[in-house]
Amino acid sequence: MKLMKQKVTIAAVGDILMWREQIASAHIPGTNQYSFADMFSPVAPILQSADLTIGNLETTFTGNTQPYQIGSAREGYPRFNCPDSLAADLRKVGFDVLTTVNNHCLDGGVTGLYRTLDILDQHQLDHTGTYRNGQDASTYLIKEVNGIRIGLLAYTYGTNKQQIPPHSPWIVNLINQDKILRDIKQLRPVVDLLIVSLHFGLEFRYLPTKRQRLLAQSILDQGADVILGAHPHVLQPVVTPNIKIRNGQTRRTVVAYSLGNFTSERMLQFETSLCGAILRLTVEKDEREQTEITQISVVPTYSHRYISGGRVRYRVIPMRSALLSPDKFLTITQRKKLRTLFGHSRRTIGPRFI
Repeated sequence: MKLMKQKVTIAAVGDILMWREQIASAHIPGTNQYSFADMFSPVAPILQSADLTIGNLETTFTGNTQPYQIGSAREGYPRFNCPDSLAADLRKVGFDVLTTVNNHCLDGGVTGLYRTLDILDQHQLDHTGTYRNGQDASTYLIKEVNGIRIGLLAYTYGTNKQQIPPHSPWIVNLINQDKILRDIKQLRPVVDLLIVSLHFGLEFRYLPTKRQRLLAQSILDQGADVILGAHPHVLQPVVTPNIKIRNGQTRRTVVAYSLGNFTSERMLQFETSLCGAILRLTVEKDEREQTEITQISVVPTYSHRYISGGRVRYRVIPMRSALLSPDKFLTITQRKKLRTLFGHSRRTIGPRFI
């Protein structure tokens, strides 16, 4: 009797950013409430169809003691804060895990970092990369999905000069190669698949740096299967290195150096900062407990600003389907721009995945 393979599908996106105008577009007129559900509805079926969906939360839930955005990209480092309802809506549209460690994780200070984790817990969103205490920081996030154990680690290059308290350095996982390799060494033996999220690289660059490539290689060599990159705010290549293992065999890995902005307003002069991607993976485990990545695909997305009911609105749309079946909110000018951005996304990511 032939045994069935266990299988899990994974979806991952890049930076979930919320600027002032995006937040204002989610305001429900006549109330003090916000709803972000419509912003994600065009891609919700893709996110919900995966067994595990992962995103990078590049904002905080600091509460109404701080404005929802302080400063702008032109003025230096903006500080982000968002209505709590974003967490509820991210859960509704399919997210299961959010990485919380990035250069904006301390935008609301230590109190805001803690409150962000509380809000995610309230809405049953798992998280990793920032922590309330040393015990949490030393407890690895493992998700068992369809009989496959998936470990998740996350790190950032820095915190925009926001100080990490010296008495609690564990609240933010900083990129330190020795620490990352130690974490992988401990986690690898108890999981079937290991995902490492890295907030790294240079903003608005379409290729990873040599330092990024060397770090990624060392992480793969140590045992990671998937690296999810964020921070450049534009797309970078998706590659699939084959890593040598025992007996001359190899295993297939995936590195997405940057999945771009899943949600955003245009940043500076870069139209490509409105582009993101949903990385989709199929992972299978056989009767010998051997796990492999069997399918890889990418859905390019676009953060679309449009007018509806006399108001500015935002939504995340899958580029290809939006071009094939444009609706009334996508103007002729926007379709031309979207066609150009879709071509750029295919060339950047690697056309064989799209």
